[in-house]
Amino acid sequence: MSKTKIRITDVTLRDGMHAVSHKFSVEDAKEIAAALDQTGVTLIEAAHGDGLGGSSIQYGLAKESEADFLRAVCENVRNTKIAALLIPGIGTVEDLKKAVNCGIQAVRVATHCTEADISEQHILEGRNMGLEVTGFLMMSHMVTADVLVEEAKKMESYGAQTVYVVDSAGAMLMDEVRSKVSTLRNQLNEDVEIGFHAHNNLGLSIANSLVAIKEGATRIDASLAGLGAGAGNTPIEVFAAVAEKEGTIETGLHVYRLMDAAENIVRPRMIRPIEIDRLSLTMGYCGVYSSFLLHAFRVAEQFKVDPRDVLAELGRRKVVGGQEDMIVDVAVEIMNR
Repeated sequence: MSKTKIRITDVTLRDGMHAVSHKFSVEDAKEIAAALDQTGVTLIEAAHGDGLGGSSIQYGLAKESEADFLRAVCENVRNTKIAALLIPGIGTVEDLKKAVNCGIQAVRVATHCTEADISEQHILEGRNMGLEVTGFLMMSHMVTADVLVEEAKKMESYGAQTVYVVDSAGAMLMDEVRSKVSTLRNQLNEDVEIGFHAHNNLGLSIANSLVAIKEGATRIDASLAGLGAGAGNTPIEVFAAVAEKEGTIETGLHVYRLMDAAENIVRPRMIRPIEIDRLSLTMGYCGVYSSFLLHAFRVAEQFKVDPRDVLAELGRRKVVGGQEDMIVDVAVEIMNR
């Protein structure tokens, strides 16, 4: 039986930064990167949780400078490419150039799922720099498959070599993943790969990733111990074991090494358990951007309101990444009711 070969991007050192309030140190970065380099992952994504240039009061201040963090990762791998995330409006082309000087070899340009047109400059510049370039359509649950493919085609036309369906809120059920991934696979050029990025807020990250592969996705995101925003990302060690048992998917991952890295290196560094608690479940249920979790918790505590009410209202207003300031506004409104 022939197997479907897929490539895995580990996002522990980028999406996982949300779950530790962007406080991984240079030493943390070195140890995690060195361990991942021995596991068979294709890419290691490293940056502030909100990408290049993300360290700020708005999004959260990182413990280390961007250059020190990226160099720590790039200098401690031998087998794996290093990627950075760039969200236009947060990160700039100048930030990208600095990241390339630190040693990155790939960039993932992320926009809201209806705003692919703002990625043109950054995708073009990435290609001109000789980087592997991915388009990343965040909050993909908010639009139909037809709208999503229109946006994906824009990224394709700018030069993206891969386009991702990104379930930033962990809100998608399996039929939705099936529809959106298959539509992109059928409508984009064959030489453009399709990727899928899951969050586990509804407990479906592994199931949704498997469905995405069945529908033609060949790039999958995951992280050690599921470290990531909300209830976390697809836990890479679990995904690797499931894919091996499933029998038709070739990941190239080393299950035991992933288990050890998750258990011995990442779990001791967690500031809170990565689990489906009532807040992360609310995010998946209401379709709220996963990186809002810690922001919403802190603001709700400050204003003495139920954080679930804050998240539910954010979901009703269809607030998206980049609108973190709205979390305070909503909490104040709820307090004053």
